[in-house]
Amino acid sequence: MSRDIRITPSILNADFSDLSAEIQRISEVSDLVHLDIMDNLFVPNFTFDFATASKIVSQSTLPVDAHLMVNDADRIGPQYAEIGCASVTIHAEATQNIASTLKTLRSLGARAGLALKPGTEIAQYAQHIDLVDMFLIMTVEPGFGGQSFMNEMLPKISHMRKMIGDRPIWLQVDGGISVETIERATQAGADTFVAGSAVFGAQDPAAMVASLRALAVSVAD
Repeated sequence: MSRDIRITPSILNADFSDLSAEIQRISEVSDLVHLDIMDNLFVPNFTFDFATASKIVSQSTLPVDAHLMVNDADRIGPQYAEIGCASVTIHAEATQNIASTLKTLRSLGARAGLALKPGTEIAQYAQHIDLVDMFLIMTVEPGFGGQSFMNEMLPKISHMRKMIGDRPIWLQVDGGISVETIERATQAGADTFVAGSAVFGAQDPAAMVASLRALAVSVAD
C-alpha cells in the first residue's frame, strides 16, 4: 500500500538573517516548514524565543510544523497552536500530562504531535495513540543539526508503523535525513521527513526537496 509522502525542511540550518527568503526558496515544493524550538534546558542549545518564533510563523508562506524541544511543554505547546502553527509536536519526556496537552493542541486547531528521543521506548506511550496526529521518531539526539542518521532507530520506526496500523497518523523522522538515508527510513515505515542541512546546505534547496521526495515515493509505492 502506497503512502503519502511529506517533506518538511527544517530552518535550523537556514540563513537566520533572512528566514522569509529562505522559506520562500522551498515553498513551492515542500509540504510544511519545520520550526525547531530549543530552550537550552531540555536540550543543550537555544534557537528562537517566542516573539521571534511568532514572527516566523506569521510571515511563513508554508504551514509551520513546530517541534518543541523545551521543558514545560504542557504550557508552551498550546501557545504555538494559538499563534497558528499547523502542527505542534511536544516531547513525551518533557510533558507532564500528555493526554491533556494533546487534546488541547487539537482543540486549538493544530495537529498534535508526540516526539520520542532515541532512548525512549514506544510501549509506554501507546496508550495515547488515538490522541496523536503525528508521531516523531528522533533519528539523532535532539539539540543540534548536521548529525548522522542513527540506523539503530530503523526497528523503532518499523515498530511504530505497525502500532499505527490503518490509523491516519503521520510518522515523522528527524535527524540525518538525506539522499543517502531517506529510502531506509521510508522502507522502515516513515512518511514525513525533516531535512535541514541536506536541504539548506544544497546549492539548490528546492531541487534537493524534490530529490528527497522522489526517493521516498519510489520506496513508498
